[in-house]
Amino acid sequence: MSTVTLHDVEQIFTVLERLGISRYDVVIPLRSYHPGGARRLPNAKYEIVVDEAVPIDEWLPVIEAQLRALKQS
Repeated sequence: MSTVTLHDVEQIFTVLERLGISRYDVVIPLRSYHPGGARRLPNAKYEIVVDEAVPIDEWLPVIEAQLRALKQS
């Protein structure tokens, strides 16, 4: 388990903007875990858990695809 950096969060915000998801509709825990991923919470917000085992640059396309699928469901 490691700490999510400001740089990581800024990169996630870039993905959110591209998808039209408000950063206020997202919860990002400050600790990374494996596996990481995205899910919808009961309050309709998205939770994005950064994957500690995958470099952020490799992980961003994965999380973007997960968010895109969640947004359509």
